[in-house]
Amino acid sequence: MPHDLHDRPKLTADLLLRAYAAGIFPMSESRDDPELFWVDPKRRGVIPLNGFRISRSLARRIRAEPFAIRLNRDFAGVVAGCADRPETWINKEIFALYQELHARGHAHSLEVWEGESLVGGVYGVVLGAAFFGESMFSRRRDASKIALAYLIARLRYGGFQLFDTQFVTPHLASLGAIEISRSAYHDALEAALQTNADFLAQPQPVPPQDVVQRSTQTS
Repeated sequence: MPHDLHDRPKLTADLLLRAYAAGIFPMSESRDDPELFWVDPKRRGVIPLNGFRISRSLARRIRAEPFAIRLNRDFAGVVAGCADRPETWINKEIFALYQELHARGHAHSLEVWEGESLVGGVYGVVLGAAFFGESMFSRRRDASKIALAYLIARLRYGGFQLFDTQFVTPHLASLGAIEISRSAYHDALEAALQTNADFLAQPQPVPPQDVVQRSTQTS
């Protein structure tokens, strides 16, 4: 449920982290709208870390290594890529806040590179053993799917318990995302916040076979 932030105090990175820990997140109506509102969905999107689906064709693409996978090389570029669409909830204030969270080690990007061109990626916020996926983008076929596959492998390796996608789109549903109730989400979040996980634990580069094997639902 949206909660209007009109006449609110200035949103800070610390307040944003507290909001994530309480199960809510901010959005804006558009890139040019200076107003923000809190969102606490009645039904929450998550990807179970043992339920990500890699199709046989995607597995072949991953094994072929068409792209280079990097971490945090261009966090701002990933957020900009996610906002580079006709309609976006990422306004200037949100962009700046995630930049600050990244500088403080609470936000990370997993990036897909073709040579020296950033062609896809995903970014999100880390608290305890929870990863809050914010957005992803793709400028090449399968780039966002490949980014998610590498992200799932990294989250499992690092000991994460919860991968929050906020909502479920048909694209995410095809990859294993499901909806859970608000109460079930808050229970899972509370448990994840009581445990530590390490987003950077997995050594780079990650062998593509490891990424495919860490999906339990190849189809």
